[in-house]
Amino acid sequence: MESSEKLIAILAGILVLGVGTQWLAWRIRIPAILLLLAVGCTAGSLTGFLQPDVIFGDLLTPMVSLSVGLILFEGGLNLKFSELRDCWRSLLGLLTIGVVITWFAAASFGYLLLGLSPGVALVLGAVLTVTGPTVIGPLLRDIRPTGRVGVIAKWEGIVIDPIGATLTLLVFEAVQLQHQAELGSATITILIGLTKVSVIGVVVGGIAAALLVLMIKLFWIPDYLQNAMTLMFVVGAFACADAWHSEAGLLAVTVMGVILANQSFIDIHRMLEFKESLTVLLISVLFIVLSARVPLSSLASLTWRGPAFAMVMITVVRPISVWFATLGSKLKTAERLFLAWLAPRGIVAAAVSSVFAWRMGEEGAAIAPATFLVIFMTVTIYGLTASWVARRLGLSNPNAQGLLIAGATRLTRGIAAELKKAGFTVVLVDTQYHHIRKSRDLGLPAHFANILSELVTTEIDFGGLGRFLAATSNDEINTLAVARFREVFGRDKVYQLPKDHEVSDRFAATWEHRLIGRTLFDKRLTYDVIRLAFDRGAMIKVTPLSDTFDYAAYQAHYSGRAFPLIILDGKKLSIVTTDNAPTPKSGQQVLSLLLPEEMVQELHPVESDE
Repeated sequence: MESSEKLIAILAGILVLGVGTQWLAWRIRIPAILLLLAVGCTAGSLTGFLQPDVIFGDLLTPMVSLSVGLILFEGGLNLKFSELRDCWRSLLGLLTIGVVITWFAAASFGYLLLGLSPGVALVLGAVLTVTGPTVIGPLLRDIRPTGRVGVIAKWEGIVIDPIGATLTLLVFEAVQLQHQAELGSATITILIGLTKVSVIGVVVGGIAAALLVLMIKLFWIPDYLQNAMTLMFVVGAFACADAWHSEAGLLAVTVMGVILANQSFIDIHRMLEFKESLTVLLISVLFIVLSARVPLSSLASLTWRGPAFAMVMITVVRPISVWFATLGSKLKTAERLFLAWLAPRGIVAAAVSSVFAWRMGEEGAAIAPATFLVIFMTVTIYGLTASWVARRLGLSNPNAQGLLIAGATRLTRGIAAELKKAGFTVVLVDTQYHHIRKSRDLGLPAHFANILSELVTTEIDFGGLGRFLAATSNDEINTLAVARFREVFGRDKVYQLPKDHEVSDRFAATWEHRLIGRTLFDKRLTYDVIRLAFDRGAMIKVTPLSDTFDYAAYQAHYSGRAFPLIILDGKKLSIVTTDNAPTPKSGQQVLSLLLPEEMVQELHPVESDE
């Protein structure tokens, strides 16, 4: 029995190693799973510091299952049915035909390459039908693919996990029954099991979601208890469904998340932010614990066959399954090729393989190491090549011209409307719903969210977006937002409105200069000045320049009233900043803010920086 002091040190070590590894992976910009696997193996089989089976005992398996359930619930909260309007057939094919092909193909190569028995090979094949939403999400944010492939990949990565986990359980049960000669047909067992799990998962998840929505809508739950009560409902739904049929809990919580994401009775943004933080913590801990259980000797025992099996999964199994699953769909060849090159495995594969390897004992000893090797190689290969593949296929533009704008004000709505007419992608984000409503009335894509929330990176399609403008009324929010999105778009492509002179001293003492984005437009055009200008009749105007009406004539015509904001040059745009004085030429268009004449006289000249 471990001493209490040693147990505290081990538990603290798991948390510190997990979260610390996530931070380090973010700093050096590599997939966190790779570092988590390395750290877990080091803490486990290499040093012996962490022995999960000894520490947690019989609690390990239910802890892992419940944690995976919480992760899938958070994933379900990010799935909107409206995204599937043009691609639901392709997704359905991947979740049915694609799963079956992946299962049998992976099982076949497991039998041929790894020398597994038919039963163990079938279980391993079922485990590997899942992908990795916790890996796919960051990859998609980095790639920012255009079209439908991003939506399909996100949905597949989340919905396929409970399907794969349930399939693994049913295959395992069918294999055990066949061994006992109690049932002649494993296929019948699997079909009956899938039907039971589907019904239980949908019913339990639907009831739990409906009760939670009703209680929040009727104000039976105070604001400070909403997240705790949501967690209670998720855990309760998981336990209830799982008690009814093993693994039905995963489907129940996924269904619950999807229902909450698509209802319009309550706001789930606070719920999302809480679950995002919880998910990061759970993933960090789970990967450390699960990889610590895999002896390095078991990985070495696979010899060359292990890497060969993983490469076959990447280069043969995934392309074949995607190709047949999307036959007859509206997807273009480039989109099908990209999906064929994006199937990293993640935490669900690791968890499910660990659980069923333990259940099968010595017979299933190769399941966990084979799965972890597939996880490592798929994350590495897809992580290093998916962005290049997307660019080669024309699905990702390294020089995207679209704008993500924080703040759906009169200024940004006017800018967005003109840019949309010119064929550019613009997405607005705001926390004031009347701003969102006015934006949508103009036909502009607008999201009701906090720009600092992780919801922005999961809900918004970043395809075609290449720059970020922070134009809210809060200078602190603007600064924090550009600090965050410089990691997405690059330091030279994040911008913010000039800071109010009244708070500049406070900013200088609070924020380092490196966190501030490039200053937009003109130092005099602060948020308050722009708001006052619109109150007095300011307007957004696009003016084409020509040989007979050049930039000098443009300035003279408007007598100092026109402040250039963006220069449009065909399919390219240049944002005016205080460090990039506008020099528009003939053939270009100037998108400008026209101030009332009386305001021009009130504005003080820009002071020299010298």
